Amino acid sequence: MAIAKAERLMNLALCLLGTRRPLSKRELRGSIEAYMEAGNDESFNRMFERDKDDLRELGLVIETVENLDGETGYLARRDSNRLPPVSLDAEEAAALGLAAKVWQQARLAGAASGALQKLRAGGMPEAEDPYEGQHSAIEPRIPVHEAAFEPLMLACRDRRPVVFDYRKSTAARPEARQVEPWALECWRGHWYLAGYDRDRGAERVFRLSRITGKVRSRAAKYTAEVPDVVTVRETVASWAGESADRSALIRLRAGAGYPLRAKATAVREGGDGDGWDELEIPYGHGLDAWLVEFGPDVVVVGPADLRADVVDRLRAVAGA
Repeated sequence: MAIAKAERLMNLALCLLGTRRPLSKRELRGSIEAYMEAGNDESFNRMFERDKDDLRELGLVIETVENLDGETGYLARRDSNRLPPVSLDAEEAAALGLAAKVWQQARLAGAASGALQKLRAGGMPEAEDPYEGQHSAIEPRIPVHEAAFEPLMLACRDRRPVVFDYRKSTAARPEARQVEPWALECWRGHWYLAGYDRDRGAERVFRLSRITGKVRSRAAKYTAEVPDVVTVRETVASWAGESADRSALIRLRAGAGYPLRAKATAVREGGDGDGWDELEIPYGHGLDAWLVEFGPDVVVVGPADLRADVVDRLRAVAGA
Protein backbone atom coordinates (compact mmCIF):
# COMPACT_ATOMS: atom_id res chain seq x y z
CA MET A 1 0.00 0.00 0.00
CA ALA A 2 2.84 2.42 0.83
CA ILE A 3 4.51 1.76 -2.53
CA ALA A 4 1.21 2.33 -4.37
CA LYS A 5 0.66 5.67 -2.64
CA ALA A 6 4.23 6.80 -3.29
CA GLU A 7 3.82 5.97 -6.97
CA ARG A 8 0.53 7.85 -7.09
CA LEU A 9 2.07 10.92 -5.48
CA MET A 10 5.00 10.79 -7.89
CA ASN A 11 2.68 10.58 -10.90
CA LEU A 12 0.60 13.50 -9.64
CA ALA A 13 3.72 15.60 -9.04
CA LEU A 14 5.03 14.84 -12.54
CA CYS A 15 1.70 15.81 -14.09
CA LEU A 16 1.55 19.11 -12.23
CA LEU A 17 5.20 19.94 -12.94
CA GLY A 18 5.05 18.91 -16.59
CA THR A 19 2.02 20.94 -17.65
CA ARG A 20 2.12 24.48 -19.06
CA ARG A 21 -1.51 25.17 -18.20
CA PRO A 22 -3.66 24.30 -15.19
CA LEU A 23 -5.11 20.78 -15.25
CA SER A 24 -8.59 20.13 -13.97
CA LYS A 25 -9.53 17.24 -11.70
CA ARG A 26 -11.18 15.58 -14.67
CA GLU A 27 -7.96 15.76 -16.70
CA LEU A 28 -5.83 14.51 -13.83
CA ARG A 29 -8.17 11.59 -13.24
CA GLY A 30 -7.84 10.59 -16.88
CA SER A 31 -4.02 10.81 -16.77
CA ILE A 32 -3.20 8.83 -13.60
CA GLU A 33 -4.01 5.13 -13.50
CA ALA A 34 -4.73 5.01 -9.76
CA TYR A 35 -7.33 7.76 -10.14
CA MET A 36 -8.96 5.99 -13.08
CA GLU A 37 -9.37 2.92 -10.89
CA ALA A 38 -11.18 4.87 -8.17
CA GLY A 39 -14.64 3.43 -7.66
CA ASN A 40 -16.63 6.67 -7.92
CA ASP A 41 -16.24 10.44 -7.94
CA GLU A 42 -16.43 10.70 -4.16
CA SER A 43 -13.57 8.22 -3.68
CA PHE A 44 -11.49 10.01 -6.31
CA ASN A 45 -12.09 13.42 -4.76
CA ARG A 46 -11.03 12.21 -1.29
CA MET A 47 -7.93 10.54 -2.73
CA PHE A 48 -6.98 13.59 -4.79
CA GLU A 49 -7.41 16.06 -1.92
CA ARG A 50 -5.27 13.88 0.39
CA ASP A 51 -2.57 13.54 -2.26
CA LYS A 52 -2.56 17.27 -2.96
CA ASP A 53 -2.19 18.05 0.76
CA ASP A 54 0.60 15.46 1.10
CA LEU A 55 2.55 17.01 -1.80
CA ARG A 56 2.21 20.46 -0.30
CA GLU A 57 3.38 19.08 3.04
CA LEU A 58 6.46 17.72 1.24
CA GLY A 59 7.20 21.21 -0.08
CA LEU A 60 5.69 21.21 -3.59
CA VAL A 61 4.13 24.58 -4.43
CA ILE A 62 0.77 23.81 -6.12
CA GLU A 63 -1.22 26.68 -7.54
CA THR A 64 -4.99 26.69 -7.86
CA VAL A 65 -6.26 28.60 -10.92
CA GLU A 66 -9.80 29.18 -12.15
CA ASN A 67 -10.26 29.35 -15.95
CA LEU A 68 -12.74 31.41 -17.93
CA ASP A 69 -15.36 28.67 -17.70
CA GLY A 70 -15.16 28.69 -13.89
CA GLU A 71 -13.43 25.30 -13.74
CA THR A 72 -10.65 24.94 -11.17
CA GLY A 73 -7.27 23.79 -12.40
CA TYR A 74 -3.96 22.89 -10.73
CA LEU A 75 -0.31 23.23 -11.69
CA ALA A 76 3.15 23.37 -10.09
CA ARG A 77 5.34 25.93 -11.85
CA ARG A 78 8.97 24.85 -12.21
CA ASP A 79 10.34 28.26 -11.28
CA SER A 80 8.38 28.14 -8.01
CA ASN A 81 9.67 24.65 -7.18
CA ARG A 82 13.34 25.08 -8.09
CA LEU A 83 15.95 25.64 -5.40
CA PRO A 84 18.76 28.13 -6.03
CA PRO A 85 22.16 26.64 -6.98
CA VAL A 86 24.20 25.23 -4.10
CA SER A 87 27.39 27.25 -3.73
CA LEU A 88 29.75 26.07 -1.00
CA ASP A 89 33.49 26.42 -0.71
CA ALA A 90 35.78 23.61 0.49
CA GLU A 91 35.69 24.71 4.14
CA GLU A 92 31.89 24.87 4.22
CA ALA A 93 31.67 21.46 2.55
CA ALA A 94 34.09 20.04 5.13
CA ALA A 95 31.96 21.46 7.96
CA LEU A 96 28.83 19.81 6.55
CA GLY A 97 30.66 16.50 6.12
CA LEU A 98 31.81 16.66 9.73
CA ALA A 99 28.28 17.46 10.90
CA ALA A 100 26.92 14.43 9.03
CA LYS A 101 29.50 12.16 10.69
CA VAL A 102 28.51 13.45 14.12
CA TRP A 103 25.07 11.89 13.78
CA GLN A 104 26.16 8.41 12.69
CA GLN A 105 25.24 6.86 16.05
CA ALA A 106 21.88 8.65 16.27
CA ARG A 107 18.47 8.11 14.71
CA LEU A 108 19.27 11.02 12.36
CA ALA A 109 22.10 9.13 10.68
CA GLY A 110 20.04 8.21 7.60
CA ALA A 111 18.66 11.73 7.17
CA ALA A 112 22.12 13.29 7.58
CA SER A 113 23.71 10.95 5.02
CA GLY A 114 20.86 11.45 2.56
CA ALA A 115 21.08 15.23 2.83
CA LEU A 116 24.82 15.11 2.23
CA GLN A 117 24.36 12.97 -0.89
CA LYS A 118 21.78 15.40 -2.28
CA LEU A 119 24.10 18.36 -1.73
CA ARG A 120 26.96 16.57 -3.46
CA ALA A 121 24.68 15.71 -6.37
CA GLY A 122 23.81 19.39 -6.58
CA GLY A 123 27.44 20.39 -7.00
CA MET A 124 28.81 20.64 -3.47
CA PRO A 125 32.55 19.93 -3.50
CA GLU A 126 33.57 16.74 -1.72
CA ALA A 127 36.16 17.76 0.84
CA GLU A 128 39.14 15.50 1.45
CA ASP A 129 39.08 13.74 4.82
CA PRO A 130 42.60 13.14 6.16
CA TYR A 131 41.22 10.47 8.53
CA GLU A 132 39.27 8.56 5.88
CA GLY A 133 40.01 4.83 6.09
CA GLN A 134 41.89 5.23 9.37
CA HIS A 135 40.83 4.39 12.88
CA SER A 136 41.20 7.70 14.64
CA ALA A 137 41.38 7.77 18.41
CA ILE A 138 39.13 10.85 18.43
CA GLU A 139 36.00 10.91 16.27
CA PRO A 140 33.10 13.35 16.34
CA ARG A 141 30.06 11.68 17.88
CA ILE A 142 26.91 12.89 19.63
CA PRO A 143 25.53 10.07 21.79
CA VAL A 144 21.73 9.86 21.84
CA HIS A 145 20.58 7.14 24.22
CA GLU A 146 17.48 8.79 25.69
CA ALA A 147 14.15 7.62 24.28
CA ALA A 148 12.81 11.15 24.78
CA PHE A 149 15.20 12.66 22.22
CA GLU A 150 13.30 11.88 19.01
CA PRO A 151 9.78 12.92 20.13
CA LEU A 152 11.19 16.11 21.67
CA MET A 153 13.18 16.89 18.52
CA LEU A 154 10.00 16.54 16.43
CA ALA A 155 8.02 18.62 18.92
CA CYS A 156 10.62 21.42 18.74
CA ARG A 157 10.47 21.31 14.95
CA ASP A 158 6.68 21.28 14.74
CA ARG A 159 6.12 23.65 17.67
CA ARG A 160 3.90 21.20 19.58
CA PRO A 161 3.50 21.28 23.39
CA VAL A 162 4.44 18.09 25.23
CA VAL A 163 3.75 16.41 28.56
CA PHE A 164 6.24 14.15 30.33
CA ASP A 165 7.17 12.91 33.80
CA TYR A 166 10.35 14.49 35.13
CA ARG A 167 12.41 13.53 38.17
CA LYS A 168 14.48 16.33 39.64
CA SER A 169 17.83 15.44 41.17
CA THR A 170 16.50 16.08 44.67
CA ALA A 171 13.04 14.52 44.26
CA ALA A 172 12.08 11.02 45.32
CA ARG A 173 9.42 10.66 42.61
CA PRO A 174 8.87 12.16 39.13
CA GLU A 175 6.14 14.70 38.50
CA ALA A 176 4.23 15.64 35.36
CA ARG A 177 5.46 18.69 33.44
CA GLN A 178 3.64 20.57 30.66
CA VAL A 179 6.25 22.15 28.40
CA GLU A 180 6.36 24.15 25.18
CA PRO A 181 9.71 22.90 23.79
CA TRP A 182 12.09 25.40 22.18
CA ALA A 183 15.45 23.75 21.55
CA LEU A 184 17.64 20.73 22.32
CA GLU A 185 21.35 20.97 22.97
CA CYS A 186 24.12 18.62 24.01
CA TRP A 187 26.42 19.88 26.76
CA ARG A 188 29.25 17.80 28.23
CA GLY A 189 27.79 14.49 27.06
CA HIS A 190 24.22 15.15 28.23
CA TRP A 191 21.17 16.35 26.28
CA TYR A 192 19.05 19.20 27.61
CA LEU A 193 15.69 20.63 26.55
CA ALA A 194 14.88 24.31 26.93
CA GLY A 195 11.26 25.40 26.88
CA TYR A 196 8.39 27.17 28.59
CA ASP A 197 7.02 25.36 31.63
CA ARG A 198 3.28 26.09 31.66
CA ASP A 199 2.74 25.10 35.30
CA ARG A 200 5.50 27.39 36.53
CA GLY A 201 4.95 30.13 33.97
CA ALA A 202 8.64 30.49 33.18
CA GLU A 203 11.52 29.19 31.09
CA ARG A 204 13.01 25.91 32.28
CA VAL A 205 15.79 23.54 31.19
CA PHE A 206 15.33 19.77 31.52
CA ARG A 207 17.95 17.04 31.37
CA LEU A 208 16.67 14.27 29.08
CA SER A 209 18.10 11.46 31.20
CA ARG A 210 15.72 12.50 34.00
CA ILE A 211 12.60 12.19 31.83
CA THR A 212 10.74 9.00 32.70
CA GLY A 213 8.11 7.25 30.61
CA LYS A 214 6.85 8.45 27.24
CA VAL A 215 6.80 12.00 25.90
CA ARG A 216 3.21 12.79 24.90
CA SER A 217 2.50 15.57 22.41
CA ARG A 218 -0.51 17.89 22.51
CA ALA A 219 -2.36 19.59 19.67
CA ALA A 220 -2.70 22.97 21.41
CA LYS A 221 -0.79 26.05 20.31
CA TYR A 222 2.06 27.73 22.18
CA THR A 223 1.05 30.28 24.81
CA ALA A 224 4.48 31.89 25.22
CA GLU A 225 6.64 33.58 22.61
CA VAL A 226 9.64 31.56 21.45
CA PRO A 227 12.84 33.61 21.90
CA ASP A 228 15.05 34.27 18.88
CA VAL A 229 18.07 32.81 20.70
CA VAL A 230 17.75 29.99 23.23
CA THR A 231 20.86 29.83 25.42
CA VAL A 232 20.58 26.25 26.64
CA ARG A 233 24.28 25.75 27.24
CA GLU A 234 24.72 29.04 29.11
CA THR A 235 21.69 28.31 31.28
CA VAL A 236 22.91 24.84 32.22
CA ALA A 237 26.39 26.16 32.94
CA SER A 238 24.88 28.80 35.19
CA TRP A 239 22.80 26.23 37.06
CA ALA A 240 25.91 24.09 37.47
CA GLY A 241 27.63 26.97 39.24
CA GLU A 242 30.10 27.69 36.45
CA SER A 243 29.17 31.37 36.42
CA ALA A 244 29.83 31.64 40.14
CA ASP A 245 30.78 35.03 41.55
CA ARG A 246 31.11 34.03 45.22
CA SER A 247 32.68 31.29 47.33
CA ALA A 248 31.11 28.83 49.73
CA LEU A 249 32.74 27.09 52.68
CA ILE A 250 31.77 23.45 53.24
CA ARG A 251 32.93 20.56 55.38
CA LEU A 252 33.42 17.33 53.45
CA ARG A 253 33.93 13.87 54.87
CA ALA A 254 37.45 12.58 54.20
CA GLY A 255 37.62 10.22 51.25
CA ALA A 256 34.27 11.40 49.82
CA GLY A 257 33.01 13.97 47.30
CA TYR A 258 35.80 13.86 44.75
CA PRO A 259 33.84 15.99 42.21
CA LEU A 260 33.61 18.70 44.86
CA ARG A 261 37.31 18.43 45.58
CA ALA A 262 38.05 18.90 41.88
CA LYS A 263 36.06 22.18 41.95
CA ALA A 264 37.62 23.47 45.16
CA THR A 265 39.78 26.59 45.11
CA ALA A 266 41.22 25.78 48.55
CA VAL A 267 41.32 22.64 50.71
CA ARG A 268 42.21 22.40 54.40
CA GLU A 269 42.54 18.82 55.45
CA GLY A 270 41.25 17.92 58.88
CA GLY A 271 44.15 17.99 61.28
CA ASP A 272 42.29 17.09 64.45
CA GLY A 273 41.43 13.59 63.30
CA ASP A 274 37.67 14.14 63.11
CA GLY A 275 37.57 12.81 59.52
CA TRP A 276 36.38 16.07 57.89
CA ASP A 277 38.07 18.50 55.50
CA GLU A 278 37.16 22.14 54.78
CA LEU A 279 36.76 23.25 51.16
CA GLU A 280 36.18 26.58 49.47
CA ILE A 281 34.20 26.09 46.24
CA PRO A 282 32.67 28.51 43.70
CA TYR A 283 29.11 29.45 44.65
CA GLY A 284 26.65 29.94 41.81
CA HIS A 285 23.04 29.10 40.99
CA GLY A 286 22.34 25.39 41.43
CA LEU A 287 25.07 24.66 43.96
CA ASP A 288 22.49 23.76 46.63
CA ALA A 289 21.00 21.03 44.40
CA TRP A 290 24.46 19.64 43.71
CA LEU A 291 25.48 19.56 47.38
CA VAL A 292 22.31 17.68 48.34
CA GLU A 293 23.39 14.82 46.06
CA PHE A 294 26.29 14.08 48.45
CA GLY A 295 23.92 13.57 51.40
CA PRO A 296 25.51 13.22 54.85
CA ASP A 297 29.04 13.60 53.48
CA VAL A 298 28.63 17.41 53.17
CA VAL A 299 27.91 20.10 55.75
CA VAL A 300 27.53 23.72 54.61
CA VAL A 301 29.31 26.22 56.82
CA GLY A 302 28.43 29.34 54.83
CA PRO A 303 27.04 31.50 53.48
CA ALA A 304 23.80 31.32 55.42
CA ASP A 305 21.51 31.48 52.38
CA LEU A 306 23.20 28.47 50.79
CA ARG A 307 22.96 26.52 54.05
CA ALA A 308 19.24 27.35 54.29
CA ASP A 309 18.61 26.23 50.70
CA VAL A 310 20.38 22.91 51.28
CA VAL A 311 18.41 22.29 54.50
CA ASP A 312 15.12 23.05 52.70
CA ARG A 313 15.94 20.59 49.92
CA LEU A 314 16.90 17.85 52.38
CA ARG A 315 13.65 18.35 54.29
CA ALA A 316 11.67 18.16 51.04
CA VAL A 317 13.32 14.85 50.13
CA ALA A 318 12.84 13.45 53.64
CA GLY A 319 9.14 14.36 53.61
CA ALA A 320 8.48 12.92 50.13
